[in-house]
Amino acid sequence: MSQKLLKLFKVENYFRLLIIFTVFGITGSLSVVLGKYVLISIFSSNIQNNEFYWLIRILLIFPLYQILLIVIGTLFGEFKYFWAIEKKILVRLKILKSPPS
Repeated sequence: MSQKLLKLFKVENYFRLLIIFTVFGITGSLSVVLGKYVLISIFSSNIQNNEFYWLIRILLIFPLYQILLIVIGTLFGEFKYFWAIEKKILVRLKILKSPPS
């Protein structure tokens, strides 16, 4: 099972896998928290039960997560790893052209 995780995340050792899991965890939590505070600062706090609020929040969290993933990954010394993930996401969203095979 653990060897499958190493292969899935394309890492050589458990320490690097721990760093990657930590970066994903911090990034996810921080993007949700920051997304909430950004929207509260833009809108009033009584709009939170509105469907518009949740739509905007979800749309805000996605790019915020992508930016934070690169920043936090860089702080943990894994810029190359997370930049490769970002490039895959941007190619799938057709924001970047796929590299020639």
